[in-house]
Amino acid sequence: MTATRNLDARALRDLVLDPGSWVSWDSPVTVGDVPEEYAAELARAAEKTRQDESIITGEGRLRGRRVAVVAGEFGFLAGSIGVAAAERLIAAVERATEEGLPLLAAPVSGGTRMQEGTVAFLQMIGITAAIARHKEAGLPYLVYLRHPTFGGVLASWGSTGHVTIAEPGASIGFLGPRVYQALYGEPFPEGVQTAEHLAERGLIDAVVPHEEIADVADRALRVLAARQTWHRDVADAERPGPEDGTDADDPEDHRSAWEVVTASRREDRPGVRGLLRAAATDVVGLSGTGAGEKDPGLLLALARFGGAPCVVLGQDRRGQSLSAPLGPAALREARRGMRLAAELRLPLVTLIDTPGAALSKEAEEGGLAAEIARCLQDLVMLKAPTLAVLLGQGTGGGALALVPADRVLAAANGWLGPLPPEGASAIVHRTIDRAGEMAAAQGVRATDLWRAGIVDRVVPERPDAADEPAEFCRRLGRVLGEELANLLGRDDGERFRSRLHRYRHLGR
Repeated sequence: MTATRNLDARALRDLVLDPGSWVSWDSPVTVGDVPEEYAAELARAAEKTRQDESIITGEGRLRGRRVAVVAGEFGFLAGSIGVAAAERLIAAVERATEEGLPLLAAPVSGGTRMQEGTVAFLQMIGITAAIARHKEAGLPYLVYLRHPTFGGVLASWGSTGHVTIAEPGASIGFLGPRVYQALYGEPFPEGVQTAEHLAERGLIDAVVPHEEIADVADRALRVLAARQTWHRDVADAERPGPEDGTDADDPEDHRSAWEVVTASRREDRPGVRGLLRAAATDVVGLSGTGAGEKDPGLLLALARFGGAPCVVLGQDRRGQSLSAPLGPAALREARRGMRLAAELRLPLVTLIDTPGAALSKEAEEGGLAAEIARCLQDLVMLKAPTLAVLLGQGTGGGALALVPADRVLAAANGWLGPLPPEGASAIVHRTIDRAGEMAAAQGVRATDLWRAGIVDRVVPERPDAADEPAEFCRRLGRVLGEELANLLGRDDGERFRSRLHRYRHLGR
């Protein structure tokens, strides 16, 4: 696929930012004592691009929101990064951090500036450190990879975004194809270093044309930057009514444990995608681990419920089956969401809906048990607010990995157990025929979990979410909005201590 029409840094900036809002942060670059040939190259690049370096920095407004911007210019020596460009870039990132601004980056580059050698190569360390400090301050960092982006630029500030998108058809990779051919005597395999392939592999979140960047960035920032504004955002939200259930309600036992399990398995039962469509706003889908893995059984997104921002980790019933169960990659993707919530101090919502994690040679070799353990560790120790929802099936380790939370909710026909009831029956009775009896004995129903203190609140189904999918999703959305607002309003230290106490004394 060919790349979108190339836009230089200024044209892209003017397309994305509000008209007339740009303010440059750049100071003039002074060319020091450099070889004559290199000085001539710099002069020709400046004349060609009407810029004095390969980086422009500044601030503007994006849909009225003040943002900092750093962007590359490929026309200036192939967007390469030398000492002067790095200094400009680092200074801008530091200023954005000091002023508490979200940072938008638009890299485009062939990599390190070869004319400046190793000292230019090592500038990537300082750039990476500046961005790490920006993120450590809880500030959003959004990246738009352009055609082409290679080498040290991709291996530093191009690959560390909270959200990373790319332009259609962009060539993106570490080792440039021309270098590869020179070193190995053959062309680099086709179709690997493309934006579309990287998105498919879970290395970037999406491929987005220029005209849609502002919309995606605006939606992302409505969530990522909402920790400071959530009070205002939730003020006018629709609140749950008495019919939506409260944590004080004693849920009625309309169905047996086996009937609940059966209801949770209905193919027409609404899942995480239906919930986001019906009840969430400002949804931005993320994709993969960022490390080359992507599992269709897990959906990772930014969203708001009732104005309250959150990172969503949803086990996607549509992406799981006996032939494609939830695997280790899904849990590594979940841990990416946990890191995102931690960095930005955003609440994390986990939506549990799985028939169970993969039982296979590949899952064992992929470290499934270790990933469950790491998810448990990360979730229990996460300093951000956490909210878990038993949306449907809650089977085994795949469910356990996303359960630990400050608050745990359940749909009326949600459940949680160590195995499918059939598996538990096979272990205890050596037959699956007593699955219903085992489900009742193990107390897997939402109502039983509420009485045991495992679940804090049960969201009604009337009588089954599959029979009222839109209304059920809106009901759950109202409850999520209220719960998130309550969590955001709690003292962080008190909330964290309460979570540790809960799981230390559960069942005692």
